[in-house]
Amino acid sequence: MTNEPGTYVGDGEPTVDASLRDRPAELLQELIRFDTTNPPGAERACIEWAAELLADAGIDSELYAKKPERPSLVARLPGGDAPALMLYGHVDVVPTSDQAWTHPPFSGVEDDGYVWGRGALDMKSGVAMFVAAFLRAAQEEIDLAGDLVLCLLPDEEAGGDDGAAFLVEEHPELFEDVDYALGEFGGYPMELAGARLYPVQVNEKQVCWIRVSATGNAGHASRPSRGDAVGRIGEALVTLDRERLPYHLTPPVEEMLDRMAEQVGEETAAVLRGLKDPATVDESLAALGDEAGTFEALLHNTANATILSGGDKINVVPARAEFTVDSRLLPGQTDEDVAAELRELLGDGVDVEVERFESGPEETELGLFPLLDDVLRDADEEAVPVPYVLPAATDGRIFARAGVQSYGFTPMNLPSEFDFQSLVHAADERIPVDAVEFGTDAVYDVVRRYDRAVK
Repeated sequence: MTNEPGTYVGDGEPTVDASLRDRPAELLQELIRFDTTNPPGAERACIEWAAELLADAGIDSELYAKKPERPSLVARLPGGDAPALMLYGHVDVVPTSDQAWTHPPFSGVEDDGYVWGRGALDMKSGVAMFVAAFLRAAQEEIDLAGDLVLCLLPDEEAGGDDGAAFLVEEHPELFEDVDYALGEFGGYPMELAGARLYPVQVNEKQVCWIRVSATGNAGHASRPSRGDAVGRIGEALVTLDRERLPYHLTPPVEEMLDRMAEQVGEETAAVLRGLKDPATVDESLAALGDEAGTFEALLHNTANATILSGGDKINVVPARAEFTVDSRLLPGQTDEDVAAELRELLGDGVDVEVERFESGPEETELGLFPLLDDVLRDADEEAVPVPYVLPAATDGRIFARAGVQSYGFTPMNLPSEFDFQSLVHAADERIPVDAVEFGTDAVYDVVRRYDRAVK
């Protein structure tokens, strides 16, 4: 990748035309053509283009920035006395280095019925849906039950410190009247035992970064060395690779499993119910095949080694070796909980130190879920919406600190052969054009019918 950070990579100038609200796939193409790779992010050009797009429709917006090149955008359409509804998404994307792409990752090419490019799934398609729905609400002057807020953010892919966290900490007044919000991920199909489930995220796991280290005697590498720092770190890595952390069944996951079990055949329902019992969970996970990983992550805190380091000279046995762990915690769990689990698992030979912990929402409020359920069933007659706990983390955990209940709702009517998970953050990330249009229509339907959810 040779683009300057934050630059527009398309031919000529980006299109500033509010009529893109009726062509959301083209809106997505324009968003992709801004290279917002994080790091460094440099999202200003993309955010300012969105502000110009709103201005073309006569809508004012404000930019808020912790760092000049990384602003957030907030715009608001006035409505009635009901709590405000917020649509929010991030415009930064992960790197594309060392990936072989069919089309350049920031070209925004439409080919074979798909829009291709980095962010096509995560999450510039969601941003395109939210911006288009927001513009439609303004154009059609619908009678909003409460204010409609649009919030476009930088830095989600690196933790959100320069985006959502800055807004919540420094400008909490922006969210005082917001009860519900739509963000990433959810509203796309999962095939399970013949049922076309549409998981809608209602909660998510928490972020915890941990350092595992060992110390020992340094020495010349020509002499035998046993039980040194590197050896103990190696043992810890093997253990972490082979063992699960303890089982936990949390209320939002139990609710999810119960609702899923109601929608599938008895054989699969029995497997799902088996996930609720520590005595049968391993057998049930094995029965789920390719879907086991998703459910395993929702029943355990996870801990994956990510960065390994130790020594700086080939002929010296190092006195210290370490690795970092990206741990994701279930709702209600704390950094102290997972640190204790890791110490128990890895034993006395290593030290476990928490470096960063970001708590997420402990409570799950499903007040908006019935409306999202109705909208998805109206959009796809085979849809079976279910509440879902995301195994990863989003900006939703940050907005929860401001009292906002987020729902992952970027609907996509994906074909059954489309492997969503394998394309997120990967080469040839792409989305069907009709899925962008489907999602935009569904989001707009939620905005239009929001009064039913708050009466």
